[in-house]
Amino acid sequence: MDKNLSPADGTRLREATVQEEVPRSANTASTLSPRPAPKLNTSPVHGLWALTKRDLKKWFTNPYQLLITLIQPAVWLGLFGKALNFGSFISSTGASVDAQNKILFNTFGTTSYFSFLACGMLASIILFTASFSGMSVVFDRRFGFLNKALSTPVGRGAVVMAKVFQSVGRSLSQAAIVLAIAVVLGMDTASFTVPGVAGAFLFLFLMSMGLSSLFVMLALKSSNWQTQMAIINLLNLPLLFASNSLFPTTIMPSWLQAVVKINPVSYSNDGVRQLLLGSPGFNALWFDYAYLIGFAGFFSIVGIVLSWRLLSK
Repeated sequence: MDKNLSPADGTRLREATVQEEVPRSANTASTLSPRPAPKLNTSPVHGLWALTKRDLKKWFTNPYQLLITLIQPAVWLGLFGKALNFGSFISSTGASVDAQNKILFNTFGTTSYFSFLACGMLASIILFTASFSGMSVVFDRRFGFLNKALSTPVGRGAVVMAKVFQSVGRSLSQAAIVLAIAVVLGMDTASFTVPGVAGAFLFLFLMSMGLSSLFVMLALKSSNWQTQMAIINLLNLPLLFASNSLFPTTIMPSWLQAVVKINPVSYSNDGVRQLLLGSPGFNALWFDYAYLIGFAGFFSIVGIVLSWRLLSK
């Protein structure tokens, strides 16, 4: 401080300095104040996508799991489909090629049993993938993730449908690979068209949607993976063999034909074969679509409604 200043001037100088520092400190405090927390996105679509993406990410980052799931349909196509050569059986009776093709077409709707079986394998891979959709609910419950998901603003219906959609995504991806394998092994592609392939995968989508909803619904209260495996084994093989996946309905006994005609797998096979092979179906395409839309819609709605009552921490 200047020695020539009087005591009164020094006091006034100190007061002015304090007044300048107070606003500066206030500005600094306001700058360092915590920012408001970001607003949570409570949209049902956002929660549905986040949960679906989580399950799909676990699947496509594990290529061994994908490889293992493709072994069974590849074995059916490569071994069973090629070994069961009905054309050779017919030709061994001395029938001409024209007579052989006529018998095959009247029986299978195509002159190639392998092509008939290939369409059934598309439904088979959908069925087996969908049947394991409920296992994800069981393991999420056992490892505590389900409790965390139910503690968020995401609705219980979104939790259920996320399991369904991840199963649908996996099923359709694997079905596309199985179709490519079948084409390489000799599937008849003369009737393939872009709209036909797209329509066939729409059938597979609807079947996967309904079956995935069914198996997720059956796992809502389950915490024991052995119980869920027993349910899978109880349902998936009857659904496969009591359908037209492996053999046409016309050669089955009458009591089994009645079961086949209520099996949703049969309606998917019927539509896929009409679109990919040009086979005459036992139903019109619109009826096959209507049946599967009703099947998928019914079990999706039932699964969501039951989740409000059964899905708990």
